[in-house]
Amino acid sequence: MELIIASNNPGKIREYKDLFEPLGFRALSQSEKGIQMEVEETGKTFAENAVLKAQAIADRTGCCVVSDDSGLEVEALGGEPGILSARYKGLATEHQRRMAILEGLNGKENRQARFVCCICWIDSRGRRSLFQGIWNGKIALAEEGANGFGYDPIFIAEDSGGKTTASLPLSFKETHSHRAKAVAQLAEFLRAMQE
Repeated sequence: MELIIASNNPGKIREYKDLFEPLGFRALSQSEKGIQMEVEETGKTFAENAVLKAQAIADRTGCCVVSDDSGLEVEALGGEPGILSARYKGLATEHQRRMAILEGLNGKENRQARFVCCICWIDSRGRRSLFQGIWNGKIALAEEGANGFGYDPIFIAEDSGGKTTASLPLSFKETHSHRAKAVAQLAEFLRAMQE
């Protein structure tokens, strides 16, 4: 079955393709389907933004669509960057956004953080379902590693043996991350639907 990934983020698209192919889906990015649009994320929660993105593509295509909104929440920064993770403080690059987090934590003992992912699934009949995954951890003292994207070089997951996500193989993230947890819930839902 074909599904469209409502995203233009190459890292996210690669992760989704790796996650969905074993489930028997032919996952295509929206650009591979010729859809050139960037949905404005005006929601106030990860769930609201995930729905906005998925619904825009579903309305246009009538296909199965998966989208997510995800981000990093840092406890000592009052939950920032949260839903603004990809646009934190208006900074242009991922490196600048990571440095803003590290600078914001200077002198703070509490480095607890979590990644949150909310997935919106819309089937070919337009029925919508939401799934959420959370990956707890802490913020490193400095960037480390070259795998992954976004905040991976500064996030040390609770189950990563003290290494940043970017220091581990991508396969680790694909099986342990916030997105992997949300996808596991979606996969279970899809298997139950097929029974």
